[in-house]
Amino acid sequence: MKIKDLRFTEKKWDFVKPFHIANNVSTSKVNIEVELVLSDGTVGLGESSSSFRVNGESEAAIFQLQKEILEMIKDLDVRDYRKVFAKLDAYSRTAPSLKAAIQFATLHAFSRSISTPVYQILGGMKDFVETDKTVSIGSLEETVHDAKEIFDAGHKVIKMKVGEDVKSDVARVLAVNDEIKGVRYVIDANTGYTTKEALRFIDAMYRNDVPVGIFEQPVPAEDFEGLKIIRQGSMYPVGADESAKTKYDVMRLIKEGAVDYVNIKLMKSGLSDALAIVEMCNSAGIGLMIGCMSESGIGVSQSVHFAAGTGAFTYHDLDSHLLLKDVDPVGFRQEKDRQYPILF
Repeated sequence: MKIKDLRFTEKKWDFVKPFHIANNVSTSKVNIEVELVLSDGTVGLGESSSSFRVNGESEAAIFQLQKEILEMIKDLDVRDYRKVFAKLDAYSRTAPSLKAAIQFATLHAFSRSISTPVYQILGGMKDFVETDKTVSIGSLEETVHDAKEIFDAGHKVIKMKVGEDVKSDVARVLAVNDEIKGVRYVIDANTGYTTKEALRFIDAMYRNDVPVGIFEQPVPAEDFEGLKIIRQGSMYPVGADESAKTKYDVMRLIKEGAVDYVNIKLMKSGLSDALAIVEMCNSAGIGLMIGCMSESGIGVSQSVHFAAGTGAFTYHDLDSHLLLKDVDPVGFRQEKDRQYPILF
């Protein structure tokens, strides 16, 4: 079960509609599909969805790392996958999404070799997870329409993007809350607010009895003090996303008492740091959410298997394949909001 080759393929995906978050709009995404080949021909799959905004990654730059990484991991045995993980930890800051893809491809090759799904290798704590679906920033009418579609499709948690204008953000969320009953909301500002704006927004949510499960990343990634102030002044749990890239970031968030939740994304941390973050947060009593960037089917599968295997997460935001055109689930079965990991 030794690694013999590593292949990268660029794939472009278009969004069903422009995906608008605080201060950023995307219409398409180029990802890197990874194939890790063993000596017997077994192929493990993974996907990197890089983000310059979050990680400072360039897809073109990390594509050039193929030969360098292959030299580093060639002839390692996937049964000793933590040895592979340790080698790839060198890319925690420079190419975390590629680190994630190759680490998962390692487990996937091992999975195929022993005919056991990845989620069971990781512990098999759950047979399925339940994902939310995201409403991006748009007009009030678009927001309500999209949220109703998500609710009608069977999702019990709706993620709403805010962070550009407090007044219009409040109006959009309240309009959805008036139309839809029986759901919870993850409200994600994607670093868009100041501390004062975030407190104004969350006060409006509380005064109008909006069932917010997490108020996610209200302020810039480096503003740990702002997160702490908002947490102290918020009636709802406050979560970190962009502030929580590596296990060292999360250690600092815990030590400073800055958040109630951490959003793990494999594209930020890779599987090795994600495993460490799970244990740190469990020990500290910090809640966990798992999210995605702009992965297609195989990329979302990585997180579905991780989430089901560890069973560590209260909230699952694994919907990017639903926001892209012509993407089918790979490595899991989607039934309404439920995602069932499978051997593939």
